[in-house]
Amino acid sequence: MAHQSELIEKDILAYLKSQEEKSLLRFITCGSVDDGKSTLIGRLLWDSKMIFEDQLAALEADSKKVGTQGGAIDYALLLDGLQAEREQGITIDVAYRFFSTDRRKFIVADTPGHEQYTRNMVTGASTAQVAVILVDARKGLLTQTRRHSYLVSLVGIRHVVLAVNKMDLIDFDEERFAAIVRDYGEFAAPLGFASITAIPISALNGDNVIEASGSTPWYQGPPLMNYLETVQVAEERAAEPFRLPVQWVNRPHLDFRGFCGTIASGTVQRGDEVRVAASGRTSRVARIVTMGGDLTEAVAGQAVTLTLTDEIDISRGDMLTATDAPPRLSRHPEAHLVWLHDTALVPGQVYLVKTASAVTPGRVTRVQYAVDVNTLEQRQVPTLGLNGIGVVRLELDRAVAFDPYRKNRETGSFILIDRFSNATVAAGMVIATAPLESPDVAPTETGTGENAVIARRFILSENTVNGADMGVVDLTREWGPIEYEVSLSFLDHLGKGNRVLFRLREVGQLEPVARMAYEHNLVFEFGRSRDRVNVILYKSGPEPVPQDFERGGL
Repeated sequence: MAHQSELIEKDILAYLKSQEEKSLLRFITCGSVDDGKSTLIGRLLWDSKMIFEDQLAALEADSKKVGTQGGAIDYALLLDGLQAEREQGITIDVAYRFFSTDRRKFIVADTPGHEQYTRNMVTGASTAQVAVILVDARKGLLTQTRRHSYLVSLVGIRHVVLAVNKMDLIDFDEERFAAIVRDYGEFAAPLGFASITAIPISALNGDNVIEASGSTPWYQGPPLMNYLETVQVAEERAAEPFRLPVQWVNRPHLDFRGFCGTIASGTVQRGDEVRVAASGRTSRVARIVTMGGDLTEAVAGQAVTLTLTDEIDISRGDMLTATDAPPRLSRHPEAHLVWLHDTALVPGQVYLVKTASAVTPGRVTRVQYAVDVNTLEQRQVPTLGLNGIGVVRLELDRAVAFDPYRKNRETGSFILIDRFSNATVAAGMVIATAPLESPDVAPTETGTGENAVIARRFILSENTVNGADMGVVDLTREWGPIEYEVSLSFLDHLGKGNRVLFRLREVGQLEPVARMAYEHNLVFEFGRSRDRVNVILYKSGPEPVPQDFERGGL
């Protein structure tokens, strides 16, 4: 390899230590077809001298044989290795490449631009921290540019580079560059990116890729490589509450029972109290076992085996969590869904819902709306087709521990699997689950003496019932008395003409809902459906109450 360091010859251990201490940045290149994604990454590998001599020889031969540059070096061939990719000159599958500089290590994912392969792009983006979105300077923003930008925002990437490529083909026109930046800024404004950095480049010629180009004296920003080396991507997983999805219960002999998995977020120390999310049982960490020996503390990203001081029932698919900030256990999450299969979503059909380490049968009960990637408008649709993006409500056969995806990408994501073909048909990101129990308000004790009962208190907010149709607050798994804390966003949600359906386990839980309706001047209707009590809350207005409710159709 051409990329060498003097430390390799003088002190190999010091060199390895320096490599170990470098930060790692994962980034993705995306955009429309023929915007130059593979060429850009190939150029980065070439200019950072991360190409083996045999790769260089093969690249030169392949460039003459199947290249698109008239016999000159075709950098895209470093990434497009499939025969079908080279024959068509397109990217089909995600290609991952590692390279490093003196300041940082990188793992880059080259993703396809065709709409047909949007599913591949989602896979590449799921672990990235920065997105490099390429735009052909001659064509401007295209449908796939918008689609990929929206998907990048959904999967939680907050730093975006808008790389306006092929500037050499428009004579490095500053006005054209400014117009593209302005159009993209208007489109991306609602997507919530933390930063958008626009860079005019020519991936083929290397302008503003590694070093500043003399062809763009009007551009005062950093070249792409300098940006990638210096961008600050806050790693906040260690600061989040502790989460360990259990992947395997290790029982080599009678004297050892450990729970193996990779820590999704937070930290854990020997002696810490942990909680099993599904059962609520608690215990303390006795040992933190790794291949290198026992640890006193482990952090997010580490694969560990925990042993506990108590014998409690824990199996694969359970989650060990912090006792003071547990995830929400719910059967009815609401989520963004990206449909990845040729066969359209069938609401009501049973799929397998795979979370971090658990697989649970479940179904999509309703598509709230689909998103038009060109305008970001919400459209009412009965289902989602290939590459469709929307918000859906799910119903799972058993309660599963979730965090909102915006807080934890590991415990807030899932995939849908077809039960018969085992094909992955969709990727989902949890928005919220209903209801949300208040962590800040102490439970209220009702009754006196031996008859005292603790009432559970729940927060009601707009996120609790987010959706385009009737929101559902499912309390059929809750026993005993319940209290509610009503937020202004919840009242605003009702004030917009929305309705909320409460599903209660028993008639004794009806009183606090009625009291809440009276205190906030809401219309209150209730009925019984089999063994549960259904209650509808809404603001009074010209729209009549649906007759289906009076017929017991809920």
